[in-house]
Amino acid sequence: MTIGGSITLIVLGAILSFAVQYDLQGVSLNAIGVILIVGGIAGLVFSLVSTTRRTRAVRREPDGHIVEERVEDRGI
Repeated sequence: MTIGGSITLIVLGAILSFAVQYDLQGVSLNAIGVILIVGGIAGLVFSLVSTTRRTRAVRREPDGHIVEERVEDRGI
């Protein structure tokens, strides 16, 4: 899930939870809104963690000098 998709879920959940006053028999729009908000927050956290997650590669040069490189970790 992308950051934009997560924010969209949060906004849709907030609209269902706080702005819609329609009653459907057997369906709680408030509960659906809260579920969408929680799912959006979880997706946002996952997206941010996977975007900023990086690994370091350390290698030693033949002269003994240690070089550290930041490499993007694409596998989760």
